[in-house]
Amino acid sequence: MNTRMICRVLGWILLILAGLLLLPLLVGLIYREPVLHFLITAALAAAAGFLLTRIRPRTTAIYAREGFVIVGLGWILMSLLGALPFVLGGSIPHYIDALFETASGLSTTGATILTDVEALPRADMFWRLFTHWIGGMGVLVFLMAVLPMSGDHSMHIMRAEVPGPTVGKLVPRAKKTATILYLIYIGLTLLETVFLLCGGMSFYEALLHAFSTAGTGGFSTNGASIGGFDSLYIEMVVAVFMCLFGVNFNLYYLLLIRRWRDALKNEELHWYLGIIAASVLLLALGIQKLFGGFAVALRHAFFNTAAIISTTGFGTVDFTAWPEYCKWILVLLMFCGGCAGSTGGGLKLSRLMILGKSMGVSLKQMARPRSVTRVQMDGRRVEDGTVRAASLFFAFYMALLLLFSLLVSLDGCDLATSFTAALSCLSNIGPGMTRVIGPAGNFAFFSGRTKLLLSLAMLLGRLEFYPIFVLLSPRTWKK
Repeated sequence: MNTRMICRVLGWILLILAGLLLLPLLVGLIYREPVLHFLITAALAAAAGFLLTRIRPRTTAIYAREGFVIVGLGWILMSLLGALPFVLGGSIPHYIDALFETASGLSTTGATILTDVEALPRADMFWRLFTHWIGGMGVLVFLMAVLPMSGDHSMHIMRAEVPGPTVGKLVPRAKKTATILYLIYIGLTLLETVFLLCGGMSFYEALLHAFSTAGTGGFSTNGASIGGFDSLYIEMVVAVFMCLFGVNFNLYYLLLIRRWRDALKNEELHWYLGIIAASVLLLALGIQKLFGGFAVALRHAFFNTAAIISTTGFGTVDFTAWPEYCKWILVLLMFCGGCAGSTGGGLKLSRLMILGKSMGVSLKQMARPRSVTRVQMDGRRVEDGTVRAASLFFAFYMALLLLFSLLVSLDGCDLATSFTAALSCLSNIGPGMTRVIGPAGNFAFFSGRTKLLLSLAMLLGRLEFYPIFVLLSPRTWKK
């Protein structure tokens, strides 16, 4: 394993983190708030990063094992250091709580331990929501876009960090692919900021909520989330952009180069939009009596469907008070998640499609043993390795979900709270399906041990298991 190159790349990551910490520091200076805690953290990250980048590797080649280790260690380091400003500044005095909040931000989960969000200083609030934007596309993808990496081998980093069954290049060079993805990401973020400004938000609020939406995170400057603005316009803008950020970013590139047919014929996109439409209709029919009419019910059904399927987790109402069958629809959407190649979490719709089609093919072959039928998506055959990978990922996901549910229950929680807390963190959604951890609740009551477990679950879900698995495997560190 190329340990020297791993250390060097981790050094670059820490230098980037130090640079990103200067943004909330600038916000603090603008609003005349103490910024020493950001300065200290940035200095620590910069010093450690500088020392690691002085290491000279014999070769700059990065293969699959190195890619997984870099991504796993990089995200753990960012979580550990990113929590320091909250502790040093006193806004979150206990380090485990600060680590939970930071892991929730970087993993774009949106689960919080804060009971009084509005009490945070503006600089700390900026950093809290900015972590969603950092984690949405991934700091390693950003690193690939701005620094020269080792040719095709750098794709191992992108494959380890970008969620979805497969990751390919939009253009021949991996560096240019990363640049294109980030430019699309920045463009959509700025576009949403402009729309939110038109709805009456201040620039500070509009930018932070655009950060949170872009990363499909769910943190807000209000304790009441988006519902605190009491604006139909703002709700619809945020809901539409939540849906947009749940779409595969490769499709936006196809639209930019005017390959409209290829983008609009995408099978996963059709299913994504169809599931949203069906869920909105079913939820609206189920909750119309609660809101005194179908139109208001449709508004809340659309917003909450978008929030859950994109795994953003913003809230307007407490859906834990909805009828049971409505809550089950939302739970199923938690499993589903967004499209592959989006900033959303969950199992990813493309995996579920592959698994469903694979089951169909198996049933056909049982009925007609001599027939030759292959799993296809978008008119092309899905490789057997991809089908196996989707099946293996589903097995890992369900095993980890049950394991984390069991461990959370040791805090004395009921079945629904334990299960949906684990599901929410593993799928990077945020709120659970009981009142205590729902849109109106938080995760503050959990023990320190459980908060650490759920922090690990959030990172596992964001990185889709394998980087952390490889990092923890003793075989990784053998020659």
